[in-house]
Amino acid sequence: MIEAAISLLRASGLDGAGINEIVRESGSPKGSVYHHFPQGKMQIATEALDLYSIRVNDFMVAAMAGRRTPATRVRALFEAFAKRIEEGNFARSCAVGTVTLDLTPEVAALRPRLAALFESWKATLASHVDLGDARRTRAYAGLLLTAIEGAYVRCRAERSSRPFIEAGEWLATLAIFRK
Repeated sequence: MIEAAISLLRASGLDGAGINEIVRESGSPKGSVYHHFPQGKMQIATEALDLYSIRVNDFMVAAMAGRRTPATRVRALFEAFAKRIEEGNFARSCAVGTVTLDLTPEVAALRPRLAALFESWKATLASHVDLGDARRTRAYAGLLLTAIEGAYVRCRAERSSRPFIEAGEWLATLAIFRK
């Protein structure tokens, strides 16, 4: 059920990840949803987002591993995201991003958790792209995260991974300029 929720959240946000959709996607009996998730949809969504966040964090670390400079790490990171969206046939974005963009009242309760997940990714990025100044590194990590989320939106609209490649090239160039 968690895997189904992650898939649905990535494709269509919280609105598209209702109990019926999760049951249909997972093949689980509906009664088992309330047995394992007594608080319903919001509990499933929260647990799915938490697991997804760990996976994205691991994905980013793996993409940057073995690269020697911040610029080569950034380029590799964005190339990995480009490949990821291609493999998903441009149908899935970032689950945290899609949920954040939902306009339903349910999302208001999740906003602090969503912000915390983004912050954890920002910290991971900052730890891999040290620009020699903590404030500057943190701001740059925020820019990387913003570019990743924006590239997902453009890639889905354009059905192309080019936005990730372009962003990665430009952001890698910026990483060369250290204080």
